[in-house]
Amino acid sequence: MTTADLARWNTELRSQTPLEIVRWAIDYAGGRALVSTNFRPYEAAILHLAVQVQPDIPVLWVDHGYNRPATYRHAELLRERLKLNLKSYVPRITAAHRDAIHGPIPTTDDEAGLKRFSAVMKLEPFQRGMRELAPTVWITALRRVQNPNRAGLDIVSRDENFGALKVNPLFYFADDDVEAYLAEHQLPNEWDYFDPAKADEKRECGLHASWGKQAVNA
Repeated sequence: MTTADLARWNTELRSQTPLEIVRWAIDYAGGRALVSTNFRPYEAAILHLAVQVQPDIPVLWVDHGYNRPATYRHAELLRERLKLNLKSYVPRITAAHRDAIHGPIPTTDDEAGLKRFSAVMKLEPFQRGMRELAPTVWITALRRVQNPNRAGLDIVSRDENFGALKVNPLFYFADDDVEAYLAEHQLPNEWDYFDPAKADEKRECGLHASWGKQAVNA
């Protein structure tokens, strides 16, 4: 996989539908693809796309223990409806234990604290999951419009944090496009969601940022 390969793939895939991109990704993976989720709003779209092509595709979810009740209910609904092959990973320390020792979730005023929180509660279990499931292709719901850090990415990229080819089939979809997909396929959505590792939608939790690998290994 060279820089030229990535450029060619992105040029070719930009004219394809998300479902066609997922088919390409799973075919390229040769049986070693996975899709990740956090069950945030709109996640039903990428999960529905993935299971249409490979019904038993591993679905990697880090349950950091701070999800809202609505998120857990939404996760169960999608797991049952889409027959998800859910692979749930949890931190080595519970949310209650962490809060008792370190106090509340850091705020956006404490960038270093948020990175430490993310490393322990999200990045380490995610890294563990990626190591055990060992995908060659990682399918995500990442989209360009989600925050400024993602505007410079593309459909296909080499992920340096986890050593996989990262494929984002919905990368060029706006919110209206995803809402239309959910409506067309009668898929549920859930807005009561909070990611403590981000604390702000303009931040990255480390999964898709270069500092993520260093934070886990620090």
